[in-house]
Parts: sequence; structure tokens; C-alpha cells
Amino acid sequence: MSDTPFGFGLPPEEPEDGDEGKKKDQQSGGGQGPANPFGFGGLPGAGGFGGPGAENPFAAMFGSLNPSDLGAAFQQLGQMLSYEGGPVNWDMAKQIARQTVAQGAPNGTKDASVGAAERRAVEEAVRLADLWLDDATSLPSGSASAVAWSRAEWVEATLPAWQELVDPVAERVGAAMGDVLPEEMQAMAGPLIGMMRSMGGAMFGTQIGQAVGVLAGEVVGSTDIGLPLGPARKAALLPANVEAFGKDLGVPQEEVRLYLALREAAHQRLFAHVPWLRSHLFGAVDGYARGIKVDTAKLEDVVGQFDPQNPEQLQDALQQGMFQPEDTPEQKAALARLETALALVEGWVDAVVHAAAKPRLGSADALRETLRRRRATGGPAEQTFATLIGLELRPRRLRDASRLWASLTDARGVDGRDGLWAHPDMLPTATDLDDPDGFVHREQLDFSELDKMLGEAAGGGHDKPDLRKKDDDETEGDGTE
Repeated sequence: MSDTPFGFGLPPEEPEDGDEGKKKDQQSGGGQGPANPFGFGGLPGAGGFGGPGAENPFAAMFGSLNPSDLGAAFQQLGQMLSYEGGPVNWDMAKQIARQTVAQGAPNGTKDASVGAAERRAVEEAVRLADLWLDDATSLPSGSASAVAWSRAEWVEATLPAWQELVDPVAERVGAAMGDVLPEEMQAMAGPLIGMMRSMGGAMFGTQIGQAVGVLAGEVVGSTDIGLPLGPARKAALLPANVEAFGKDLGVPQEEVRLYLALREAAHQRLFAHVPWLRSHLFGAVDGYARGIKVDTAKLEDVVGQFDPQNPEQLQDALQQGMFQPEDTPEQKAALARLETALALVEGWVDAVVHAAAKPRLGSADALRETLRRRRATGGPAEQTFATLIGLELRPRRLRDASRLWASLTDARGVDGRDGLWAHPDMLPTATDLDDPDGFVHREQLDFSELDKMLGEAAGGGHDKPDLRKKDDDETEGDGTE
């Protein structure tokens, strides 16, 4: 697969050295090489980062295979071959993720239990962030609690969301493994197909586990990729990663923590008080993923040459990517919906957090730009989806969306802006991101007519008097209360 599959690339206004920098790293051997699409370098337990055996999934699972480890290695191999669960062996995924976390992050930092002082600091930062956000959004607090997670705790808390996101595509691969064999051979090859599906589930589990484990060393909260990965109404920060994020920024650690708490708390408000949003985002990912077709030619080659003694073949096929986009209007529309949804969420958070932080934090502008660039240049999460699903969760129109939300705030105020989240049909489209002023003006008129129709349908019984008492004065119909 290409570095930027299906049109996901940096927008013109993003730093020009974003993806180019990654390519230079690949050429110099210091970053993501084409043989390892996740860009993690060698994995812990595989001969060191970039060392011998780095591409061997069994080395990642079993360590260096010293004689004393052989018993455990064969036991794990037996568990892998006997797996009869869903399309992904999630027990193995969790095990690999925990092992990867235990080896430490690429920056050399180790995971550790969160101390009482760090927990208090996170709780206080989220509490203050919620107070500041009250002035910037009409959505009330969405955080019932604030928690400080270790990396291992982040893995445990987010695996259910990863399962929801990855299983639909893994199911397609599992079904395709049986479909590529001629029908007359499928009955005779039943045990082989079962073994291949078990191996496929294990290999998917290995890939996801490795990706989640490395991602745990980089994320600063539960909503870094724009999706709610953690439990509902639980604002979470990872103190070790927050410290690493702010290390070289020249910004006081307290300000870094508070700014990241603002982003986490803003995401929590949005997902808590827009009840349809989570299913809308996950459904957009699922809808796009289900429109991806498996490269059956590549899979047929793998099946035809499958050697039970060389199960790495399946791993190699997954690493190379075997997904192709359906070039249909439906698939293009699904991609546009997903891109726009991600951009609108991240743009709203960006605009709201900036409004709350700008008057209070001298470092607000610098931190905003740092986080924008971080999202634009991508990371392990984007690489994971690009390889396993053929999709990058990158809000490439983040700046456009942020400008649109700012324009809405100026035109309608905070209540009018946030009122757009009442229904997905009220949100801006990809076309509206190109013409924010046109959207603001057009939607003002539409809101007036929509409220009038709702009022008539309800027989005037709903208590929305301010919206229906404007009579013919359309210039005041801005959708605010």
C-alpha cells in the first residue's frame, strides 16, 4: 500500500515536511520501513529494535527462543492453532500489547504504576479544564470521573473499542480464506481451512496487539485519534506520556497537562451529550471498511502456497496489505462521510479548546499548533488502519473545520453553533467546509423553516417559543434560543 492510501495526505497548509519527513526517515533507516507498515521498527523481544528477527511475529511473541523458553513457546503455538473464537484472537492481542508495553516505549521510557500525586494532578487539571470549558461551549461537562492511566491500563480500557473497529474487516478476511478454494476442494480441505482461520485470527491478534502496545507509549488520553476509545464519561490522561509530550516544548508541564486535559474534557462533552455521535463515527468506519474488497489474487497465492510449518506467510500477507477500495460512488461517499465526520469532531474540539485556553494560557497558540501537526503527520493508529483496514484516521480537513466552527460562533454564538450537533443532518458537509460563509447563511434560513415545521407537526405544544415567535423576521432566525 502507498504511504497515503485513498487520497489521505497532508492538506496544503500543513507542514510540508510531514509525510516527507517520514519518507526521509525510511530512507535513512531511522523510521518506518516498507517491510514494516506500522513503522514501529523492530519489536521488543525480537532481537531489539530493528535487530535480527524483527519481522518474525513469533519472535515478538516468544522472545529470543532460548532453550528455557521453548516449552512456553510451543504452548503458545498450540493455543494459537487451537483458537476457535472470532476473526481476531483478542486474548493474544491483549497479551502481545501488554508484552510490548512492558518492554518500554521507543523513546526509552518505561511503563509504571501511576502514583497518588499524579492522579491528583490529573483530577485537578480535568476539573479546572471543565470550568474553563463552561465559557466556551453550551454542552455541559461530560466527565463523571477523571483518571490517570498507566500504559497497561490504557491497553485494557481501549481493547473493546479496537475490537469493534477491527472485527468487521477481519471477518471479511476469514470468509475470503474459505472462498478462494474451489468448492469441490473445500470439503476435503476443512481441517486446513480451520487451521488457516485460526492462524489468521492469531496473526490479526498479533498485529493489533503490537500496534496497540506501541500506541500506548504515545497517546496522552483516551480520545487522541478522534474516536472515544475508553469508557464513556471517563476523562483519562497518561501522565508518563503527557510528560514525554511536553518534554522539549519549552512549556511548563502544568500548562501542557492542562491543555491536554482541555482537549480530553472537550471530547468527553461532545460524546456524552451528542448521543448519536459515537455510533455515527464507528458506523462510518464500519461502512467504509465493509466496502473494501479483499485482494483475492494475493490471498489465493497465500492459500496455494500455505505451509503449516511456515505460518509467517499469513503475517507477511497482512503486513503487505490485501485490501483494495471499491471504486464506486457508494464507497466514495462513505469515505467523504468519514473524513468529514472526523474533521468536524476534531475541528470543534480545536476551536472550543482554543477559545477556552487563549485568554488564560500564554502557550495556547504553540500547543495548538503542535497538536495540529501531530494529528496531521499521523502515527501508529493511522498506520494500523492503513494496513489492516485500508484507512487512515486522519482529519485532513481539521483546519477547514476549525475555521467553520469559529465562523459559526461569530455568526450565531456558542448556543447556535453547538445546536448543530442535535442531528447529523444538521452538520456541515464536505462541500460546506469549502464555503463556510455560505453554510452559515443558508443554515440560518433552514433552521427557521425546520423549527416552523416541527412546531406545526407538534400542534404548537412544544416549549420552543423563542424560535416560533420570530414571525417573518428571517434575519433573526439564527437557531439560538
